[in-house]
Amino acid sequence: MVARLRPYRRPAIILAVTAAGAAAIFLGRPAIAEAAAVDGETEFVLNTFAFLIWGALVMWMCAGFTMLESGSVRTKNASMICLKNIGIYSIAGLAYFVIGYNLMYVDVVGDFIGSFNLLYEASDVELALLEGDATADAVLADESYATMSDWFFQMVFVATAASIVSGALAERVKMWPFFFFTLALTAVIYPVVGAWTWGEGWLHDLGFQDFAGSTIVHGVGGWAALAGILVVGPRLGKFRADGSVRPTPPSNVLVVTLGVFILWLGWFGFNGGSQLALASTLDAVSMSHVLVNTNLAAAAGVMAALGVSRFVLGRMDLIAGLNGAIAGLVSITAGPDITEHWWAIIIGAIGGVICTLAIKLFEKLKLDDVVGAVPAHLFAGVWGTLAVCIAAGGDFGAQITGVAAIGAFVFTVSFVLWKVLAMTVQARVSPEVEELGQDAGELGIEAYPEFVLMPEELPSMAPPPPPPPDPEEAPSEA
Repeated sequence: MVARLRPYRRPAIILAVTAAGAAAIFLGRPAIAEAAAVDGETEFVLNTFAFLIWGALVMWMCAGFTMLESGSVRTKNASMICLKNIGIYSIAGLAYFVIGYNLMYVDVVGDFIGSFNLLYEASDVELALLEGDATADAVLADESYATMSDWFFQMVFVATAASIVSGALAERVKMWPFFFFTLALTAVIYPVVGAWTWGEGWLHDLGFQDFAGSTIVHGVGGWAALAGILVVGPRLGKFRADGSVRPTPPSNVLVVTLGVFILWLGWFGFNGGSQLALASTLDAVSMSHVLVNTNLAAAAGVMAALGVSRFVLGRMDLIAGLNGAIAGLVSITAGPDITEHWWAIIIGAIGGVICTLAIKLFEKLKLDDVVGAVPAHLFAGVWGTLAVCIAAGGDFGAQITGVAAIGAFVFTVSFVLWKVLAMTVQARVSPEVEELGQDAGELGIEAYPEFVLMPEELPSMAPPPPPPPDPEEAPSEA
């Protein structure tokens, strides 16, 4: 809430400000120039603080993905999910520092991709300030925020894109091949897309709009996950021979719900921080609109998904509602800075419906997405990117070109990479490990050691049919 001054205080404040200005002039101090210098430093501090605090909130989304995925899988694979998610964040941080940020942002303007220089560090004037060889004024003359604060904020977005792949391919992908794909995604694939768009490359010049990454982040993760689903295939026994779907309910609905709430919270940093500034009245008002629209879209996504789940899935489905929240958040991410809040409700609700329909479509196509990552992130991401044309003044030609170009690039490269991994180091775990669970089969540690896990009766474990009777041994009739 904006603080308002009571009427009887205003004259006193006006007199105080006037007196302070007169005193400054009387004392020979350049009051206006000093105020400008203070304003410059305040802008620098506020912008830097915004990058850091919003970035930390987006980093916390890694915990949300971990909870959502570990609760969605069977208990025998929960430890592997935890390891993969902390590995994702670590790999993303290193890869984006070594090469990713330079490819995405350094010397991109007018080119296809950025610089291939290794490592990224603070500016020369900032380093000089830290070493005592420069003053704050020298930094403020060149920059409006700390260089590495921007790097940190951009880095946590990379980890989000990679987390989408983890959930879709859970329970059957080996750890090291998955980590290798994550390295390629965070070091090269995502930065190339970022260079085209936020790095002011060719899609940016075309007029493509994506405020916080419905396509640039969530679409990239969704296309990469879809390629992996097609190459790796479904879990053992997920689809029966008659075409029916074998239910694999979440092992811990409470943890899944907690994960969604954590993601919802982190999304305020995801979208709010994408204002990329917090040093003016306009920035503050815009950020407030972004956060409100983000919240409205998520809430609408939940209710819309629940509303259609009975007709689409045959039941009032909690998981559909939780995925509806994610879909609503993804849908509004491309244009959360719209001023009409009711549009956020419509966009989020449609995203929730699209996600629920896509989950059913995946079952029909026998595509196994453990957490519904592709319906929630890719399908809703495409819708949200195109919805910018309706509510935020986007150009349809630029938006559809961006969606198609990014999709073709990410899916093609990801599909080839998954194929190479499958043909060389075998991206998929063995049937024995899949039946036993990756926790015991790959890690040697179980998430719930106090429980005795009963083996599931999968196709490879079913007892063989009895042999037909031998006619020669059949008893003769009396």
